[in-house]
Amino acid sequence: MVKVGIIGATGYAGNELVRLLLGHKDVEIVWLGSRSYVDEKYSDVYRNMFKLVDAKCLDDNMEALASEVDVIFTATPQGLCASLVNDDILNKTKIIDLSADFRLKNVNIYEEWYKIEHKAPQYIDEAVYGLCEINRDKINKDTRIIANPGCYTTTSILTLYPMVKEGIIDPDTIIIDAKSGTSGAGRGAKVNNLFCEVNESMKAYGVGTHRHTPEIEEQLGYAVNRDDIKLIFTPHLVPMNRGILVTAYANLTKEVTYDEVKAIYDKYYGDEFFIRVLEKDICPETRWVEGSNFVDIGFKIEPRTKRLIMMGALDNLVKGAAGQAVQNMNLMFGFEENEGLKMAPLFP
Repeated sequence: MVKVGIIGATGYAGNELVRLLLGHKDVEIVWLGSRSYVDEKYSDVYRNMFKLVDAKCLDDNMEALASEVDVIFTATPQGLCASLVNDDILNKTKIIDLSADFRLKNVNIYEEWYKIEHKAPQYIDEAVYGLCEINRDKINKDTRIIANPGCYTTTSILTLYPMVKEGIIDPDTIIIDAKSGTSGAGRGAKVNNLFCEVNESMKAYGVGTHRHTPEIEEQLGYAVNRDDIKLIFTPHLVPMNRGILVTAYANLTKEVTYDEVKAIYDKYYGDEFFIRVLEKDICPETRWVEGSNFVDIGFKIEPRTKRLIMMGALDNLVKGAAGQAVQNMNLMFGFEENEGLKMAPLFP
């Protein structure tokens, strides 16, 4: 039985981790860390856990936690994990970090886009980018740090990667239009996320400056051995609880048929449990992936403008955060990759 600790257990992603891990046959949750709710019963913070979780919230003492668990999930704001991790901790336990602290390999780019100093740059090269469907061969029992990708990046990269890798699209022409439910902004009280501010409205934000942009560029760059890809990424806030929908556009490098593009997606994802390449003329919808670890992908060839339109949808709290983290844990400990994650999407 793998013993698990969660730092940031009272955020949305942390609570989703608890929900998923309760259904994992090989896991015991022994530490629910939260700065805001120390000594409060977890089920008082999240009443969906009444009679399921009796434990009280503990603090975020990673040093103490490392001696008690086999793996630590850090569902925390940017900068916290990097400020806590050290050699002693990594010699005792594994870390799956849901923040962006170890996603970018260039510390200067991290500090430029996140506007904070990186406290542990010595571990950046060691950290494995935990996008399982692309980096599965790099995740194993010897992996000590996983940089768990976020929701926008996971949707964008998985939707685009096969087309970039096979040279079907020009990566320098990529435009990503992305939509997110409000849970992606976290549980903290913010005026911009109040019901009256969000309901009956949609808005773009982080236009030209969103910090997930360099992460998408970096990962797609690996597909073509380039470090200079530049793309446009524009996120939007949508008045729904969960979900990410990405619509990406790029110039085709040659004429292709539907069957040729479909064959490429099937080549990369045909055997993937969590990626569902949809049938012709069916577009992804967030409602069909809600509450699950699935990613739905569709595409449309636009011959008039010689562009390819690629679409992807996932649940930002599951495949975009906690579910992907559990998937990474399964690979690290040699479990079935889909253990604890086989649930069908919720509907309605």
